[in-house]
Amino acid sequence: MPVTVTEKLESRRSTTGDNPSAELVYTVRGTDSDMTARSQATTASPATYDGMPRQSVTVEPIGHELWDATVRYAPDSQQQSTPPQTGESTFAFDTGGGTQHITQSKQTVGTYAASGTTAPDFQGAIGVTQDAVEGVDITVPIYQFSETHYLPAAAVTNSYKGALFSLTGKVNSGGFRGFAAGEVLFLGATGARRGTGPDDDWEITFRFAASPNVTGLSVGSMNGISKKGWEYLWVRYADQEDTSANTIVKRPVAAYVERVYDQGNFGGLGI
Repeated sequence: MPVTVTEKLESRRSTTGDNPSAELVYTVRGTDSDMTARSQATTASPATYDGMPRQSVTVEPIGHELWDATVRYAPDSQQQSTPPQTGESTFAFDTGGGTQHITQSKQTVGTYAASGTTAPDFQGAIGVTQDAVEGVDITVPIYQFSETHYLPAAAVTNSYKGALFSLTGKVNSGGFRGFAAGEVLFLGATGARRGTGPDDDWEITFRFAASPNVTGLSVGSMNGISKKGWEYLWVRYADQEDTSANTIVKRPVAAYVERVYDQGNFGGLGI
């Protein structure tokens, strides 16, 4: 008796959307071998259906020399997850911010004193003690972002790797990714070769942090202070007499803006 394969009425169930699929269902007659039934169902079914390749063939015995065969179609998983190609890029960011220790507030919004006394005016100094200004740790705006680039092997020379090394820990000397000079700090890069062939490229992730330049800052009675994003502002305090409270207090008497990072030309990153 020859083996026959007939498509069933309940065949052609299909799904669209993010995970499309389809099933063709057959009846296989004339064999008691599951391997033969599966082979015949494979031969009788199309290699692709609705643009999707055949992924699997399942057979189930339902009687003497009688089988149900289900052929499933779905997009090729390898096609769905095609790796980035040479010259392509991916991007990620994080606005979680960073921590900074400050000794000066933006504004003193309230002062309270015991009955019969006057609260000393520290002009915004935070945590003033007999001998020091202790300050407080706060969250400051730091925009961290990374870029992953897939560079041809010919571009990733020892000289290029050295350029990445020399730019690590430097701030941008010119505009970069929409940020002004002085706002972006290059945190470094990590890279790996994708394969060992002469045409295999490099996957390199570049990490950055951005902090805004600011102008018009005030510290105590000092105004018009400007600092770039990665410059450091610190305040010197001295003892002064507060005539209202009739006591000696520590007040800001000088502010200093320090450059603590060198500048670099981010054009050397090659991105």
